[in-house]
Amino acid sequence: MSKPFLIGVSGGSASGKTSLCRAIHDCLGPIDSSIISTDSFYKDLTPEELENVSDYNFDHPNAFDFSEVFSAIQGLVKSQSVSIPVYDYVGYRRTGETQTINPTKVIIVEGIMALYDKDIRSMYDLKIFVQTDDDERLARRIERDTGTRGRDVYSSISWYRKFVKPAFDDFIAPVMKYADIIIPRGVENKVALELLTSNLKSRILTD
Repeated sequence: MSKPFLIGVSGGSASGKTSLCRAIHDCLGPIDSSIISTDSFYKDLTPEELENVSDYNFDHPNAFDFSEVFSAIQGLVKSQSVSIPVYDYVGYRRTGETQTINPTKVIIVEGIMALYDKDIRSMYDLKIFVQTDDDERLARRIERDTGTRGRDVYSSISWYRKFVKPAFDDFIAPVMKYADIIIPRGVENKVALELLTSNLKSRILTD
Protein backbone atom coordinates (compact mmCIF):
# COMPACT_ATOMS: atom_id res chain seq x y z
CA MET A 1 0.00 0.00 0.00
CA SER A 2 1.32 3.48 -0.92
CA LYS A 3 1.67 6.26 1.64
CA PRO A 4 -1.77 7.45 2.78
CA PHE A 5 -2.98 10.95 1.99
CA LEU A 6 -3.11 12.80 5.32
CA ILE A 7 -5.69 15.51 5.97
CA GLY A 8 -5.69 17.72 9.07
CA VAL A 9 -8.97 19.44 9.94
CA SER A 10 -9.09 22.13 12.63
CA GLY A 11 -11.42 24.89 13.78
CA GLY A 12 -12.96 26.23 16.94
CA SER A 13 -14.97 24.15 19.39
CA ALA A 14 -18.36 23.18 17.86
CA SER A 15 -17.42 24.66 14.50
CA GLY A 16 -18.55 21.54 12.65
CA LYS A 17 -15.19 19.80 12.17
CA THR A 18 -16.46 16.36 13.08
CA SER A 19 -19.55 16.63 10.86
CA LEU A 20 -17.40 17.72 7.93
CA CYS A 21 -14.96 14.86 8.46
CA ARG A 22 -17.79 12.33 8.70
CA ALA A 23 -19.26 13.66 5.45
CA ILE A 24 -15.89 13.27 3.72
CA HIS A 25 -15.50 9.80 5.22
CA ASP A 26 -19.02 8.77 4.14
CA CYS A 27 -18.34 9.97 0.61
CA LEU A 28 -14.99 8.19 0.29
CA GLY A 29 -16.08 5.06 2.12
CA PRO A 30 -14.68 3.16 5.16
CA ILE A 31 -12.35 1.04 3.04
CA ASP A 32 -10.53 4.04 1.61
CA SER A 33 -10.71 6.51 4.52
CA SER A 34 -10.53 6.65 8.31
CA ILE A 35 -10.79 9.34 11.00
CA ILE A 36 -8.73 10.07 14.10
CA SER A 37 -9.89 12.67 16.64
CA THR A 38 -7.25 14.48 18.67
CA ASP A 39 -9.84 14.56 21.49
CA SER A 40 -9.06 10.86 21.99
CA PHE A 41 -5.62 11.92 23.20
CA TYR A 42 -6.67 14.11 26.12
CA LYS A 43 -4.40 13.45 29.06
CA ASP A 44 -5.91 11.81 32.12
CA LEU A 45 -6.50 14.29 34.93
CA THR A 46 -4.69 13.98 38.21
CA PRO A 47 -6.87 13.48 41.34
CA GLU A 48 -6.33 17.15 42.20
CA GLU A 49 -7.27 18.30 38.68
CA LEU A 50 -10.34 16.09 38.75
CA GLU A 51 -11.41 17.53 42.09
CA ASN A 52 -11.14 21.04 40.61
CA VAL A 53 -12.28 20.17 37.09
CA SER A 54 -14.14 23.47 36.65
CA ASP A 55 -10.73 25.17 36.69
CA TYR A 56 -9.15 22.82 34.13
CA ASN A 57 -8.63 24.16 30.61
CA PHE A 58 -9.45 21.41 28.12
CA ASP A 59 -8.91 23.84 25.25
CA HIS A 60 -5.23 24.46 26.07
CA PRO A 61 -2.49 22.58 24.16
CA ASN A 62 -1.18 21.21 27.47
CA ALA A 63 -4.36 19.13 27.81
CA PHE A 64 -3.33 16.92 24.88
CA ASP A 65 -0.64 14.28 24.41
CA PHE A 66 0.74 15.29 21.02
CA SER A 67 3.46 12.65 21.09
CA GLU A 68 0.77 9.95 21.11
CA VAL A 69 -1.04 11.63 18.23
CA PHE A 70 2.20 11.78 16.26
CA SER A 71 2.99 8.11 16.95
CA ALA A 72 -0.49 7.03 15.84
CA ILE A 73 -0.23 8.93 12.56
CA GLN A 74 3.28 7.65 12.03
CA GLY A 75 2.10 4.09 12.49
CA LEU A 76 -0.63 4.52 9.88
CA VAL A 77 1.88 6.05 7.46
CA LYS A 78 3.93 2.87 7.88
CA SER A 79 0.81 0.82 7.00
CA GLN A 80 0.37 -0.37 10.59
CA SER A 81 -2.91 -0.66 12.47
CA VAL A 82 -2.95 1.55 15.56
CA SER A 83 -4.90 1.60 18.83
CA ILE A 84 -6.62 4.88 19.72
CA PRO A 85 -7.73 5.61 23.31
CA VAL A 86 -11.46 5.96 24.01
CA TYR A 87 -12.13 9.11 26.04
CA ASP A 88 -15.05 9.61 28.43
CA TYR A 89 -16.19 13.26 28.29
CA VAL A 90 -18.48 12.86 31.29
CA GLY A 91 -15.88 11.29 33.58
CA TYR A 92 -13.00 13.34 32.13
CA ARG A 93 -10.77 10.31 31.66
CA ARG A 94 -9.74 7.60 29.26
CA THR A 95 -11.90 4.51 29.66
CA GLY A 96 -9.04 2.03 29.23
CA GLU A 97 -10.65 0.75 26.05
CA THR A 98 -9.17 1.38 22.61
CA GLN A 99 -10.38 1.64 19.04
CA THR A 100 -8.37 0.05 16.24
CA ILE A 101 -7.75 2.23 13.20
CA ASN A 102 -6.47 0.45 10.11
CA PRO A 103 -4.35 2.12 7.43
CA THR A 104 -6.38 3.46 4.52
CA LYS A 105 -5.71 5.59 1.44
CA VAL A 106 -6.96 8.72 3.20
CA ILE A 107 -6.38 9.46 6.91
CA ILE A 108 -8.35 12.37 8.40
CA VAL A 109 -7.11 13.87 11.68
CA GLU A 110 -9.61 16.27 13.24
CA GLY A 111 -9.80 18.38 16.38
CA ILE A 112 -9.30 21.85 17.79
CA MET A 113 -5.56 21.15 18.02
CA ALA A 114 -5.21 19.15 14.79
CA LEU A 115 -3.08 21.89 13.19
CA TYR A 116 -1.40 23.23 16.33
CA ASP A 117 1.67 21.00 16.77
CA LYS A 118 4.24 21.77 14.07
CA ASP A 119 5.60 18.20 13.86
CA ILE A 120 2.10 16.81 13.32
CA ARG A 121 1.18 19.67 10.99
CA SER A 122 4.19 18.95 8.79
CA MET A 123 2.90 15.42 8.14
CA TYR A 124 -0.32 16.55 6.45
CA ASP A 125 -0.78 16.61 2.70
CA LEU A 126 -3.81 18.87 3.07
CA LYS A 127 -4.73 21.23 5.91
CA ILE A 128 -8.32 22.43 6.37
CA PHE A 129 -9.74 25.03 8.76
CA VAL A 130 -13.49 25.11 9.42
CA GLN A 131 -14.65 28.66 10.08
CA THR A 132 -17.98 29.17 11.85
CA ASP A 133 -19.53 32.23 13.51
CA ASP A 134 -18.72 32.50 17.23
CA ASP A 135 -22.37 32.82 18.27
CA GLU A 136 -23.29 29.71 16.31
CA ARG A 137 -20.41 27.77 17.87
CA LEU A 138 -21.51 28.79 21.37
CA ALA A 139 -25.10 27.73 20.69
CA ARG A 140 -23.95 24.36 19.34
CA ARG A 141 -21.61 23.86 22.29
CA ILE A 142 -24.39 24.51 24.82
CA GLU A 143 -26.62 21.99 23.01
CA ARG A 144 -23.83 19.40 22.99
CA ASP A 145 -22.69 19.95 26.58
CA THR A 146 -26.20 19.77 28.02
CA GLY A 147 -27.30 16.96 25.72
CA THR A 148 -24.41 14.49 25.91
CA ARG A 149 -21.74 15.67 28.34
CA GLY A 150 -23.63 16.02 31.59
CA ARG A 151 -23.29 19.79 32.00
CA ASP A 152 -25.88 22.51 32.60
CA VAL A 153 -26.28 25.71 30.62
CA TYR A 154 -24.58 27.86 33.26
CA SER A 155 -21.42 25.73 33.44
CA SER A 156 -21.24 25.50 29.64
CA ILE A 157 -21.39 29.28 29.21
CA SER A 158 -18.98 29.81 32.10
CA TRP A 159 -16.48 27.38 30.59
CA TYR A 160 -16.82 29.08 27.21
CA ARG A 161 -16.07 32.52 28.64
CA LYS A 162 -13.24 31.36 30.87
CA PHE A 163 -11.42 28.89 28.61
CA VAL A 164 -12.95 28.17 25.21
CA LYS A 165 -13.05 31.66 23.69
CA PRO A 166 -9.61 32.75 25.02
CA ALA A 167 -8.05 29.47 23.82
CA PHE A 168 -9.63 29.94 20.40
CA ASP A 169 -8.10 33.42 20.14
CA ASP A 170 -4.68 32.33 21.46
CA PHE A 171 -4.12 28.87 20.00
CA ILE A 172 -6.70 27.89 17.38
CA ALA A 173 -7.48 30.95 15.25
CA PRO A 174 -3.73 31.63 14.67
CA VAL A 175 -3.24 28.26 12.91
CA MET A 176 -5.68 29.34 10.22
CA LYS A 177 -2.69 30.83 8.40
CA TYR A 178 -1.35 27.30 7.85
CA ALA A 179 -4.55 26.03 6.25
CA ASP A 180 -4.58 25.19 2.55
CA ILE A 181 -8.38 25.46 2.51
CA ILE A 182 -10.73 27.46 4.74
CA ILE A 183 -14.31 26.16 4.67
CA PRO A 184 -16.94 28.56 6.05
CA ARG A 185 -19.89 26.84 7.80
CA GLY A 186 -18.32 23.39 7.54
CA VAL A 187 -20.58 20.60 6.25
CA GLU A 188 -23.34 23.12 5.48
CA ASN A 189 -21.10 24.41 2.68
CA LYS A 190 -22.23 21.85 0.12
CA VAL A 191 -20.27 23.40 -2.74
CA ALA A 192 -16.95 23.23 -0.87
CA LEU A 193 -17.68 19.69 0.31
CA GLU A 194 -18.50 18.47 -3.19
CA LEU A 195 -15.40 20.09 -4.68
CA LEU A 196 -13.20 18.63 -1.94
CA THR A 197 -14.54 15.07 -2.13
CA SER A 198 -14.57 15.05 -5.94
CA ASN A 199 -10.94 16.12 -5.97
CA LEU A 200 -9.97 13.48 -3.42
CA LYS A 201 -11.75 10.78 -5.38
CA SER A 202 -10.10 11.70 -8.66
CA ARG A 203 -6.59 12.29 -7.30
CA ILE A 204 -6.26 9.80 -4.48
CA LEU A 205 -8.64 6.90 -4.85
CA THR A 206 -7.85 6.32 -8.51
CA ASP A 207 -4.12 5.75 -7.79
